[in-house]
Amino acid sequence: MELGFVGLGKMGMNMVIRLQRDGHRVVVYDRATELIAQAESQGCIGAASLADLVAKLSPPRAVWIMVPSGAPTEETVRAVAAQLQAGDIVVDGGNTNFHDDVRRAAELKPRGIHYIDAGTSGGVWGLQLGYCLMIGGEEAPVQRLAPVFQTLAPERGWARVGGHGAGHYVKMVHNGIEYSMMQGYAEGFELLSKSEYKLDLGQIAELWMHGSVIRSWLLELAAGVLKEDPRLQQLRGYVQDSGEGRWMVEDALEKAVPVPALSAALFTRFRSRQEESFTEKMLAALRRAFGGHAVRQ
Repeated sequence: MELGFVGLGKMGMNMVIRLQRDGHRVVVYDRATELIAQAESQGCIGAASLADLVAKLSPPRAVWIMVPSGAPTEETVRAVAAQLQAGDIVVDGGNTNFHDDVRRAAELKPRGIHYIDAGTSGGVWGLQLGYCLMIGGEEAPVQRLAPVFQTLAPERGWARVGGHGAGHYVKMVHNGIEYSMMQGYAEGFELLSKSEYKLDLGQIAELWMHGSVIRSWLLELAAGVLKEDPRLQQLRGYVQDSGEGRWMVEDALEKAVPVPALSAALFTRFRSRQEESFTEKMLAALRRAFGGHAVRQ
């Protein structure tokens, strides 16, 4: 089928290539003209602007937005919607707060424009392996785009999980679980790295992939990383977060649901960005004050 696509970053580019390879007509736009040219070299149709992209699509149109979360997504949804008409569909495939999905759907409804939120997981491996798609929105427009979802996802890898916002809500919880799993692996491998046995961490990660109860794709990735750089000497321990973990903690607070593993993982990421922790300085100062313990200047 035909699809407009805005945003040709690491995931977006792989997604349009996957779509084009399966025979879809994909019209693309990005502020970086070199990325448009790269997509064109893969068979996609480039557009010079959002207006040009919409003009190259036949009604009823569908435009997938895959740009950074927050203001860039908000601005792009508004700009694209301004070019559309009743019966058209806007898909937000980025990392968006589900509350924003509910608001946007309500804003577009009087104009007859459908809004779909598509939580997308798969990272840079999606071109090869496909993307898990968690879809929120009304049944009819979702089913209209089923051929697109089927191309992007592996077998049984997409589903409509509920109404507006449900897709990004499920993706938010998915990412919270991901934070916790990554933290568990990270702590375990640190302990292994300090063992007196001089363990081969890559070998152990690979071993655990065969029959153990903690096998997963993340562990498979860990095995690859540790074989290339067994002591991770090429990296700094600086870990960003893309927002979903924070939103999940906020939602858990509202619902009084305990999420201690996620909270610890999220706060550990915050600590990783500090060159020097005031908290730990305060701990050292208090130990010196009440017990005369030595401190490092």
